Amino acid sequence: MSARLEFVKSKIITAEEATRRVAMYHLKNEKVVFTNGCFDILHLGHITYLAEAAALGNRLIVGINDDDSVRGLNKAPNRPINNEEARMNVIAALGFVDAVVLFKENTPFELIQQLLPDVLVKGGDYDAHEENSNSKKYIVGSDLIRKNLGKVVTINLVEGYSTTNIINKSKS
Repeated sequence: MSARLEFVKSKIITAEEATRRVAMYHLKNEKVVFTNGCFDILHLGHITYLAEAAALGNRLIVGINDDDSVRGLNKAPNRPINNEEARMNVIAALGFVDAVVLFKENTPFELIQQLLPDVLVKGGDYDAHEENSNSKKYIVGSDLIRKNLGKVVTINLVEGYSTTNIINKSKS
């Protein structure tokens, strides 16, 4: 395995290792940003979103839904297109991503609770101010982050880019 591929793979870590790294980053007064998603077929919308998320701090940690949790999101019967291993490696290959952590739960709440990032980020289809956890616009873990004096931020989506659109376009 090449040194570059080893470097990419070294960014794929357990939640326990991520917790250790967050503690180390905080000792260095570095601001930790966390976001999560499926990131099934990487596209311009994902790149823009993740780059803007990374710009909100010094370190970006990305939580990736495992294959079972993607299926539980009712996206489509054939999703995910790419398995969790492939999706983690693609995200880890991005220079502005510092760590990738797989989570098996339906939401990343436990991971957010464990990491307690300084900034929690989601796409513009969510609302950083929504407090009703039953709302589709609610950001899981936002109340926890605010209680710990962190920031909850949404980033506008890039119009016309989504994995669903790409899949539908490829079918026609």
